[in-house]
Amino acid sequence: MPYLMGGYPDIEGSLAIANGYADAGADLIELGVPFSDPLADGPIIQSAGTVALAAGSTLDAVLGVARTMSERLPVVLMAYANIVLARGVDPFIDDLLSAGVSGVIVPDLPIEESLLLFASAQSAGIALIPLAAPTSTDERLAEIGSQARGFLYTVAVSGTTGERGEQSDYGEVLARVREHTDVPVALGFGISRPEQASAAADAGADGVIIGSRLVREALEQPEPAQACKALVEQFAAALR
Repeated sequence: MPYLMGGYPDIEGSLAIANGYADAGADLIELGVPFSDPLADGPIIQSAGTVALAAGSTLDAVLGVARTMSERLPVVLMAYANIVLARGVDPFIDDLLSAGVSGVIVPDLPIEESLLLFASAQSAGIALIPLAAPTSTDERLAEIGSQARGFLYTVAVSGTTGERGEQSDYGEVLARVREHTDVPVALGFGISRPEQASAAADAGADGVIIGSRLVREALEQPEPAQACKALVEQFAAALR
């Protein structure tokens, strides 16, 4: 499940990267909407979001990428709560439905504040995908797991998104989360090498989310789409 910053380096460029992901064997794309205060993201994804905003990327433009890509594979949108609230909950979900989006992640929306969005998404057949952290209590995991739709995004490490050199004990956090939900469990945050992705799958992850490593590849390489495609091929090979 590779992550893509919508609108980086521009809309056309991000669409090329997304098609590269699909060509390389991605099963799902997590498509980020750039935002000025992305509190869940580390410096790499923040940098890409800053470039995308400067290039004029908007929610509507990113949904255009989703509309095109949803014809090839499922697209999950990642957007911060202010983006949702600025559009309005029901209009936001209507726009996702029109774009063929399968699910939505709102990382700064606590479950207590998500009831309206949950109901609207549920009515439209769009999965509201919550996050579970290693620090979540069993009581909290039970609450999160009972409302999870599509899959449950499990955070592998505490902190923001970003590459990690060390390999955490994926099995422990996955086992805890799986006890509290019936939906597939995907693992993300800090997975930056194919061997880490393979270890996550071996530990029981139903899906593996790769974010900052791919965004860094896009930031550093002169041909982002080709470079990211090659990297996704490496991750896909490690997971099959």
